[in-house]
Amino acid sequence: MILRGRLSDSKDVVDVVVDNGRIIDIAPPDVSKAADAGDASCLIAPGFIDIQLNGFEGIDFNDPSSSISKLAEMPAAIARTGVTTFCPTVITASTENISGCMTNIISACKQSSGFSAAMAGIHLEGPFISPEDGPRGAHPREHVRRPDWQEFRRWQETAEGRIRIITLSPEWPEAVDFIERAVAENVIVAIGHTGASPAMIGDAVMAGARLSTHLGNGSHAKIDRHPNYIWEQLAQDHLWASFIVDGHHLPPSVVKSFLRCKGFDKSILVTDAIAAAGNPPGRYRLGDVEVELTQDRKVCLPGTPYLAGSVLEMHQAVANTVHFSDASITDALKMAAENPAELLGIDHYSGNLEKGRKADLVILEWDEENFRIEIKVTIAEGRMIYKQTN
Repeated sequence: MILRGRLSDSKDVVDVVVDNGRIIDIAPPDVSKAADAGDASCLIAPGFIDIQLNGFEGIDFNDPSSSISKLAEMPAAIARTGVTTFCPTVITASTENISGCMTNIISACKQSSGFSAAMAGIHLEGPFISPEDGPRGAHPREHVRRPDWQEFRRWQETAEGRIRIITLSPEWPEAVDFIERAVAENVIVAIGHTGASPAMIGDAVMAGARLSTHLGNGSHAKIDRHPNYIWEQLAQDHLWASFIVDGHHLPPSVVKSFLRCKGFDKSILVTDAIAAAGNPPGRYRLGDVEVELTQDRKVCLPGTPYLAGSVLEMHQAVANTVHFSDASITDALKMAAENPAELLGIDHYSGNLEKGRKADLVILEWDEENFRIEIKVTIAEGRMIYKQTN
């Protein structure tokens, strides 16, 4: 397969040659051969990696009654947004519901090789988060609880070892011990939905925490000017930070400031999309919680201004990042692919355009004047899984 287009940091057109699921060559175009996809007007980039995906187009990772065949449709559904790799995200719920969701996700892996290949691990967001209003976000208070290693181990056994990220709050006395145990088992610990003191944040990082989950959200409406848990996480050089760049979760000026502070090399774009993504306004569910999708594409707890996930799509997040900040398109693409690959430890085969890498690729048109991206083609393991038809 020959894919033709430009790399984001160059004006030169190249052919990316794919065979047997791998990139075998990146070279000047061979005009004697027609490209299978793309042209000189397109950009070719690594497939996007979303480490926080609750659902999409009616597919819900937080519903233990979801059919396995429905979950297995996720790679094909999300491909139109340029995503080729994702972490199904399960939020705070009862022990039984979390176990049921884990069982479903692993069953989808066993039923569908495409789902298994696209899944980089499960992201467990909760239930060991802050019980306080504000930091707790839309997570149901009745299921928030202190870190319990044995409970987590049972979920990990159900998930057959595929929980890759856990988001928790370091404010619990048990947090540091839990973090150390998780890190010892190669689980990425993220700080999120927290009201922790700066000292607690520092202790969590010393224990091995590596990520701030959707930094700037899942926090109190009003916090101390300084010090506070947002500044502390921004200042911690060992922490990556993920951001929801949809124009609702963070104002553009905050996106710009946070990215300047954390740096493009330590920032990751996430969607935090729920099953309502891709659907019209109305009432939907996020696990046990009813949510409302408004006309302006904001997901809230019904009748309140409180956000509860998003309907953001990753290609929109990339475009918004360029629009809102100092980031170039190259920087934004890095935050959507190379950076999450490095965090997940899969950067030796994914997240970059190099010979020998897995052929997870996206061909897109970038409208620099209007900050708009159109996904033309998505390739997963060398197979075309999405092609724009209009």
